[in-house]
Amino acid sequence: MIQEKEITICDLRINYKEAGEESSLLNSLPAGQTGNRQVIPLLILHGWGGFSGSWEGVSKILALKGVRVIIPDLPGFGKSQTPRSAWGVREYSDFLLNLATSLKLKEFFLLGHSFGGRISIKFAVFHPEKIRKLILCDSAGIKEQYGPKEKFIYYLVKIGNAVFTPEPLARLKDAARSFFFLFIRHKDYAKAKGMMKEVIKKVLDEDLLADLPQIKNETLIIWGGRDKLVPVKYAAVFKEKIANSQLKIIPPSGHSPHLEFPNELSEIIWQFLQQGSNREQPAT
Repeated sequence: MIQEKEITICDLRINYKEAGEESSLLNSLPAGQTGNRQVIPLLILHGWGGFSGSWEGVSKILALKGVRVIIPDLPGFGKSQTPRSAWGVREYSDFLLNLATSLKLKEFFLLGHSFGGRISIKFAVFHPEKIRKLILCDSAGIKEQYGPKEKFIYYLVKIGNAVFTPEPLARLKDAARSFFFLFIRHKDYAKAKGMMKEVIKKVLDEDLLADLPQIKNETLIIWGGRDKLVPVKYAAVFKEKIANSQLKIIPPSGHSPHLEFPNELSEIIWQFLQQGSNREQPAT
């Protein structure tokens, strides 16, 4: 059963979904010992344009296996309120820390998909002690190296920014920028409205490549073999840069394996959550 809840974080009304029993993925005690056992939930961060409901299929499957899953609508998405200023990846990372504190989550498994992967990378760098294990699914974060055509369009946009600054040409500035992002397949920019357009500009301007080697948590990298938004070649970069990592490819999947192959994705996640010490085994 999936429950929909609401909480106030950073003065914003945040919607989130929760599935699974309170007895999920517990810290097991050595034989013969007694005491409190701590719940270790899985917290999922959706991608740009997504919302908590887009991960319901996976959360239901994992909940049936005994995993407690928490999926927030990130600020500006779903039923959550939009930030009042242009947030970047660091601000979303700070939001995640405040969410975990408010929900009294001392430690959790963290899964980030696409844009949610950006947030997860930054969070892992600044708060590794909060993460039991990290999962990056078709993660964004590495700034694409543009070819000659893209660079030409980019310089035209830069010139356009100067040309279109005076009124009444200023309104054409966003149109020029939108054309560039559409050309390089960033359709999310063209779809963004209001403050979220400023947010996505700030997010896309940041390259997280240098952050990857700083990740010390055990990490699972999952990628769709037919991902056209963040091509699978970037999966190899993530694997190379993150020392304690493993890579799983879902060959027939595109950018959204949680929607295309929820059963296969859920099994990969489940196996990873169980790997390692006894305290990561589900309670019986």
